[in-house]
Amino acid sequence: MRYFDLHCDTLSECALRNLPLFNNSSLHLSLERGRGLSPWVQCFAAWIPDDCREPLAHFQKIAQRFRQELLENPGRLCQCSSREELEQAAKAGLCGAIFTVEGGSVLEDRLENLELLCEYGVRMMTLTWNGANQIGGGALEPGGLTEFGRKVLHRMEEMRMLPDVSHASEALFWDVAEATKGPLVASHSNSQAVCRHPRNLTDCQFSEILRRDGLVGLNFYPAFLAESGQAGLEDILRHAEHFLELGGEKHLALGSDFDGADMPDGMEGIQSVEKLAEVFLRHGYSDELVDRIFYQNAQEFFGKYL
Repeated sequence: MRYFDLHCDTLSECALRNLPLFNNSSLHLSLERGRGLSPWVQCFAAWIPDDCREPLAHFQKIAQRFRQELLENPGRLCQCSSREELEQAAKAGLCGAIFTVEGGSVLEDRLENLELLCEYGVRMMTLTWNGANQIGGGALEPGGLTEFGRKVLHRMEEMRMLPDVSHASEALFWDVAEATKGPLVASHSNSQAVCRHPRNLTDCQFSEILRRDGLVGLNFYPAFLAESGQAGLEDILRHAEHFLELGGEKHLALGSDFDGADMPDGMEGIQSVEKLAEVFLRHGYSDELVDRIFYQNAQEFFGKYL
């Protein structure tokens, strides 16, 4: 089946734990276990923790590991920074890898560090993690956009690097919406109407992302799926249904959070994605709509904006 995932932390775990991306038994994702997915596009995030003392050096360690994995897996993995590279990866049956950053503290308060990210092929940046940073407030440390953050967003738009508002505080979200003209992405966020959690999106936020021709990826983390913290695959479906009721048919995707969060019952890792698709089909979703959510919406979006 076709699969496009807007967010995982697998590459960061490979770098920090010295584990291979091709074949491992302790991570949610490996190239070996995902080989049945084709085409398969995976956004690999370099996660920058809030308490990281040397964010840029931390990023560079992950970026170097990414380059190593690309060299070691030429017949399985290729980096995609443009629409043409996405198309080539799909035709060749490779996992198309889009490199992203999770946490704007990586910039270390220096605008020129965006150029360095670009040199490594970063195409999307989550502006904050849970805490506040030089750009603005996080989901668990509210605050709006800083003056430095405005400069960052302006430069990102010039570079066509997408701003990711997952993990943003609500104040930061609306400041970003006011300060930018292009599309907004929430790579791994669910619905507050279904599960009240500060990491999830309000209906107004989701509607703004739709108005801006953006994209939202459903997160598999149980705490964002159900307020009890106990969740199964059907809970992912509940969030999808709510977003679809708001008109998200062409703007809804998946953002698993593999290797960055616990998984719900029934989701063992990348090998369970087809099982999740079967849940959607059993609940009356058409093959076309399932393919839209699992692949086509994200493929069209990135094909347009990369």
